[in-house]
Amino acid sequence: MKRLFPGLNLAAITLAVTIALCLTPQQASAQVFGQQRSVGGVSINTEGIVSAPTAEDQRQLDEVRKNALTAIPDDLQPFTDLRAVSLKQLEATLADCAANNKPIPDAVRYLAGLQRIEYVLVYPERNDIVLAGPAEGWRIDAMGNVVGATTNRPVVLLDDLIVALRTSEASRVEAISCSIDPTAEGMKRVRSVLSRMRTVGNRQPDSTRIEQAMGPQVVSVTGVPVDSHFARTMVAADFRMKQMAMNFMTSPVDNMPSFMHLIGSSRRKATNLTPRWWLATNYEPLARDADGLAWQLRGQGVQCLTEEDHFNSEGKREKSVKAGKLAQQWATTMTERYPELAEHDSTFGQLRNVMDLAVVAALIDMEQLLARAELELPQMMVSHSTQAYNAPRSVPAKASFIRQRGNWVVSASGGVQLLPWQVADRSEEVAQVSELHQQLSAGSNQWYWQ
Repeated sequence: MKRLFPGLNLAAITLAVTIALCLTPQQASAQVFGQQRSVGGVSINTEGIVSAPTAEDQRQLDEVRKNALTAIPDDLQPFTDLRAVSLKQLEATLADCAANNKPIPDAVRYLAGLQRIEYVLVYPERNDIVLAGPAEGWRIDAMGNVVGATTNRPVVLLDDLIVALRTSEASRVEAISCSIDPTAEGMKRVRSVLSRMRTVGNRQPDSTRIEQAMGPQVVSVTGVPVDSHFARTMVAADFRMKQMAMNFMTSPVDNMPSFMHLIGSSRRKATNLTPRWWLATNYEPLARDADGLAWQLRGQGVQCLTEEDHFNSEGKREKSVKAGKLAQQWATTMTERYPELAEHDSTFGQLRNVMDLAVVAALIDMEQLLARAELELPQMMVSHSTQAYNAPRSVPAKASFIRQRGNWVVSASGGVQLLPWQVADRSEEVAQVSELHQQLSAGSNQWYWQ
């Protein structure tokens, strides 16, 4: 195997860029969460620099959580496998709030407690499109996410739906994505530092040298506004995935060791010195009825993919090739355990929600469902203002050490990539979807029903 840094006989080091950007829903109770710079395990200042929250930050968040939500309607409290939300009536509610200068009710912000979008149903006879899926009442979890009161599954947010609808056409030609990457200058400096190091002695001084050499990592977002909740959800999931991979955070589910643990316990010499992981869509073909008026999203929604990065002497990414066996093993485990992981860590459930919304928006565009329903959504498509947050721009490097037969293992990149039009373009006819279309046709005068 060709070594990344020839001549070095050192302990293995893993550089992992980690940011927890798990934020709460927008404007909850007079935008109290929007005013928090520290939510969900990270602090983001006005310059977009990400750092760990202090104990005081967490205390303030806990205080906000106590009073952030208004009373939940009784009929929205119980869990149900299927609750329907009318886009026509939702639009009318937003228009009424705008015309009369009224606040948006929590029930609207959280789409009646929907926890996934499983069905898209079109009713031309009443000019409506209905979104349906499991739902229940909600609460705020310790990370600051609005989740189901009993399931811990994050609810679908109005702002994320709006961002998905507004960016759908662009996502046809440009992926919705985020990535956290080292700069070329930083990688070049790291190579220089490693070439001068002969031993790994005191842990803190050595890690500090590497972190200072790497410098700030760059956060990039494409396809959606960088200051949106949608964008932050993607970055948060990327962060927490790498935290687990690099052993900065223990997985909340059993039998999911870190990548660093796999390296340390393997008899095989690691060949993947710069593994790169990213989260991508993972759906089965959509189910549809014969008329194209009823659609069902199927599959777990998210998978983890991996490859190995190579950097040249100038610190620039030169190529990406097939990942080593250990990196692939970790990615496979991440994919297999994702549904359970999303039950325990609301960040991963939120990522699945925004992926669902991106697919739904692409489907509505591709199949011209708004035109078929003769439905216009001026509030959702143009007028309604979504909450803006401090946008993540950069993240300090963080170093961790393991000993693995004299090699350095360096990882400093990863991301999320959504190609929703590719998902929406695959479908098959399923008779049961038509039956459900008929079953949910009775709620025409309400904005939600079950």
